[in-house]
Amino acid sequence: MTSRTPLTGWGRAPRSLPATRAEATDLDVVRREVAAAGRRGITARGLGRSYGDASLNAGGAVLDMTALTGTFDLREDGRLTVSAGHSLDTILRRIVPHGWWLPVVPGTRQVTVGGAIAADVHGKNHHVDGTFGAHVESLRLVVAGGDLVQVSPTVDPDLFWATVGGMGLTGVIVEATLTLHRVETSYFLVDTDRTTDVHGLLDLMDAHDDDHRYSVAWFDTATTGDRLGRAVLTAGDSAPLASLDSARVQDPLAFDAPRLGTVPFAPPFSFVNRWTARAFNELWYRKAPARRRGEVQDITAFFHPLDIVGDWNRVYGPGGFVQYQCVVPDRGSLVPIVEQIAESGHVSSLNVLKRFGEANASPLSFPTAGLTLAADFPVRRGLDRLLTDLDSLVTAAGGRLYLAKDSRTDPATLAAGYPRLDEFRSVRARVGATGVFTSDLARRLDL
Repeated sequence: MTSRTPLTGWGRAPRSLPATRAEATDLDVVRREVAAAGRRGITARGLGRSYGDASLNAGGAVLDMTALTGTFDLREDGRLTVSAGHSLDTILRRIVPHGWWLPVVPGTRQVTVGGAIAADVHGKNHHVDGTFGAHVESLRLVVAGGDLVQVSPTVDPDLFWATVGGMGLTGVIVEATLTLHRVETSYFLVDTDRTTDVHGLLDLMDAHDDDHRYSVAWFDTATTGDRLGRAVLTAGDSAPLASLDSARVQDPLAFDAPRLGTVPFAPPFSFVNRWTARAFNELWYRKAPARRRGEVQDITAFFHPLDIVGDWNRVYGPGGFVQYQCVVPDRGSLVPIVEQIAESGHVSSLNVLKRFGEANASPLSFPTAGLTLAADFPVRRGLDRLLTDLDSLVTAAGGRLYLAKDSRTDPATLAAGYPRLDEFRSVRARVGATGVFTSDLARRLDL
């Protein structure tokens, strides 16, 4: 089934011109659609959670991968082979009751396996476990012309690592084998600390990040002066069986992930503005305990609070929003970014700060050693100027932007942050992917 339809990323901005959209119901369809790609090329699309234009292809072909779910093979040793269209939500619901856990999960479960590999997603545990791609044993890829190849860190490693983090530009991922983690329960033991400013937060992270597998902070983008970037830090680990109360211990591996509903439509205006965002930031900060230890939390509470409400991106209204995510090497380069946001008048309520460990072998994977900041800004006048100024701070510090979140930066900023671009382009050319696998993002950034 094919159709002509306009698409957007999760930020609902920008909006793409119509593309020919086909549904990948099986491998034969994928191979046929790739072989038939026209002059505007083809891109794979999962659940549409890349925020910008990574899965858009104006005037070309978009291959919807969400129906490609035929393979699900969980072995006793914790190796899982799955079709690329399976969501992380589906996988967790099936493996957690058997005592297994995905070694890396991002801030939402509503991501396909193919999308998780293409964006090389990270979680709260990058400083311990690296990215999603670090736990991919092998993958099957439909390359230019419709051929099917299998690659791994030892079989054509250059193509493997160009595909991990490669934003779908080397081929269409159709299947992957992952290695899982053992867990005793589906719950997490969480410590919470509230800090009065960003400096106190960074001190706390320096002192205690290595004490926990998972660590993430929310920070305030509206406060300045001695309250600049006040924050709430949550850190935790998988809860052992002995830590559960009498109710939870009856079914310790239950997939406990409540959902309250869905935002039914996008209002004609944004519910998120400088006044509501400031009020939310105040509430979020005040509701957190100053210090709490060993609280048992379920999957949604600790990992995926935004999954409680479906289609939450609609609250930003017709203009949509931009998520700006960067990584910089140290606190000296992070604090000026927080100051610039706080003084700009562009307020975000969904603000995240995490520590990254070392980079992997992928030339386009985003995480590298340092601190990563993400903030969601409603699209309004002057935002482009703020984000360009932030780009300059990031580039000067030797940092980079996350392609899965980007919708507006330029090729020079990309090249400054990703010095191995020529390696990536060389692999693309070798396998004939250039001009076949493309997207609005690829054209905008000359990938």
